[in-house]
Amino acid sequence: MAEIEEKRWDVKKEKEIFREWLKNNDFKANFDSDKEFFVIDNPPVYPSGSWHIGAVAHYTLIDAIARSERMKGKEVIFPFCLDRNGLPVERVVEKKYGKKLHEYQREEFIKLCKEEIDKYSKEILELYYRTGMSADYENTYMTDSPEYRKITQATFIELWKKGLVYEDTRPINWCTGCRTTLADAELEYVEGSTTLHYLIFKVEDSEEELIVATTRPELLAACKAVIYNPKDERYKHLKGKKAIVPLYNNKIPIIPHKYAKIEYGSGLVMICSYGDFGDIELFKGLKLEPLQCIDEFGRMTAAVGKYKGMTVEEARQAILKDLEPYKVKEERVQQRVPRCSRCGSRIEFLPMKEWYVKQLDFLDDIRKIADNIEFHPKEHKRILLDWIDSITMDWPISRARYFATEIPLWKCNKCGAWLVPEPGKYYQPWKEDFPGTCPHCGNDKDFTGEKKVFDTWMDSSISNLYVSGYLRDDALFKKAYPTHMRPQGRDIVRTWLYYTLLRNFQLTRKPAFKHVWITGMGLDEHGKKMSKSKGNIIEPKPVIEKYGADAFRFWAASETSIGGDFRISAERIAGAGKFLTKLWNVARFVSKLPIKKEMPEIKATDRWIMGEVDVLIEKCMEGYDDYNFYIPANQVRTFIWNIYAPHYLEMVKSRAYEGDDSALYTIHESFKKILKLLAPIIPFITYEAYKKIYGGNIHKGAFPEKFGEKGYSELTEALCNFNSMVWKKKKEMNISLKSEIRGIEIPNELLPFKEDLILMHNLK
Repeated sequence: MAEIEEKRWDVKKEKEIFREWLKNNDFKANFDSDKEFFVIDNPPVYPSGSWHIGAVAHYTLIDAIARSERMKGKEVIFPFCLDRNGLPVERVVEKKYGKKLHEYQREEFIKLCKEEIDKYSKEILELYYRTGMSADYENTYMTDSPEYRKITQATFIELWKKGLVYEDTRPINWCTGCRTTLADAELEYVEGSTTLHYLIFKVEDSEEELIVATTRPELLAACKAVIYNPKDERYKHLKGKKAIVPLYNNKIPIIPHKYAKIEYGSGLVMICSYGDFGDIELFKGLKLEPLQCIDEFGRMTAAVGKYKGMTVEEARQAILKDLEPYKVKEERVQQRVPRCSRCGSRIEFLPMKEWYVKQLDFLDDIRKIADNIEFHPKEHKRILLDWIDSITMDWPISRARYFATEIPLWKCNKCGAWLVPEPGKYYQPWKEDFPGTCPHCGNDKDFTGEKKVFDTWMDSSISNLYVSGYLRDDALFKKAYPTHMRPQGRDIVRTWLYYTLLRNFQLTRKPAFKHVWITGMGLDEHGKKMSKSKGNIIEPKPVIEKYGADAFRFWAASETSIGGDFRISAERIAGAGKFLTKLWNVARFVSKLPIKKEMPEIKATDRWIMGEVDVLIEKCMEGYDDYNFYIPANQVRTFIWNIYAPHYLEMVKSRAYEGDDSALYTIHESFKKILKLLAPIIPFITYEAYKKIYGGNIHKGAFPEKFGEKGYSELTEALCNFNSMVWKKKKEMNISLKSEIRGIEIPNELLPFKEDLILMHNLK
């Protein structure tokens, strides 16, 4: 069609190409299509700050899934989406204005959150455009929109009617920083050292002293028992006796229990409410009466006496000072401490009244569902199963926050019943009246709306239902569900993946997905997790502007096999750009050659490369079918660098310049196939090269068919070795590669390529 004149690929061209795609509406899904549907439940981006460069890389690979499935002839539903609910943006607002959520009027705080998240949302959209994401921007959804929130509420109402929701007061994970309940899946366990304090407890009616070790002396007032292991000979004589708690003089039972470890500390363990998960279970099993020492603000309650009002750390230091007469020694020990994954605060265990969704009854069902889903890579299924095995309680879904989907419940002030409305609209019970009458007592005007909101995963866990048309488009839902692909990071298997499988099964009794695709974590060049505190963050936008989206995308695809962690550095991304330069140079060469559309009689060298291209197609399609883009990216790069450009093109260049039909046909047909194999990964440069040389939009075509030529593939190694030998010899002779050389005999097995080898090496 046209020669490529530009000597180098210009990354600025990418923006122009993307504007062209948007103008032509190239990414819009056709919900009325007769094609096979492929629905991608891509992670809604959370715009609460700078988009992590590792996440950007992750999303470019999701885009490669969308592009590759289109090239397989499917109707791809791939919406642009933003997850805008919950704690992250609330934390941003609190930090920015120096005020906690509960110091604001609710509507004022919601307004500030929306303003903040709108700004970040715009930045995310710009990066989506810049990286070439082929999302359906006309069917964008945001989880804080009334349209989305009403579906979240509708699914909750459905669970309520099925009897899967209940209210209960129990010890729960409480973040004193965010001042809300957290589910187990929202915790991070941090390894660190702490001090084990050895304290003297007296035995009642005895002169005997006991040494009890604890890491939480501030909870001494809540100590309701001391336990020892039944096999510990040192303490068997204490069974049935009581210990006296220092400072508080409370008399508490000494109980044999297998939870105590003989080798840890002194072997005696004080059981406090609520020190950790073990304490909670022991209080329940031993029927001990709990005492709350820490309040929801992270301060000590009246139960601790003179330490009331202090922070936990202040109380610890004060009580340790008062415990000096009772202290035997201190010891540094390692400890795993639960912290909030959002703000990093230490988790306390406080008794709170919350709403729960039943999940313990469904764990076996989710295990069976996992067996009917194809995981990519297969081994990451284990992450999900291990998480399911660790679940010991139902899911607390209520949060004492503001910027999230409200729980659609009202309490009848006449009879005390909790009521749900009919689904179909977005409800805000904290400022709206109940839309009906109480079916229990007939009350029609005296109600109190629930002020709490949902855990953000209640919204996120229906994303696949939403994009498939659930409760919105019945015709689409029949074609699009179960969702075909869930791409996500390894770090949210226990939240997004698990909760989605749970909620989908509760609502539809079906698996949520056919495929689950799980990537690893983006690390810095030294293999460390990126964080602002470490100063190793790389902002994606400057890197992409400098090296281009295609270089970034090719680096992301070629860096590691699916599921593995990958290292990020500007140097690695720049290195990926070198391949694009090579590809562009090949495209320039090919563009200058006439196109032969009719297949002529094919000569040996051309038959050889056809066979090699067929092998390449087979290997690449294995990668695309497994959504492992490491395979096609590296297979094509190796093929172009090591075979196609240095050996094949050099061998047939002379024939091509002379207008040989076999060479011209094969060069163009093989290069077209190579471009198509790369198109999902590097969409810009392949689009431009294909359009200039052959016309049309490569992304609206199909993956390449094989030539069907087995030819001379078995001679590839020998052929490449022969060429390398000649080049080495010329280098040793200090002559140019174009110079003639004598005395080199072509091996018999390579005689089919004799004519091209003589011309290539100028053999005499």
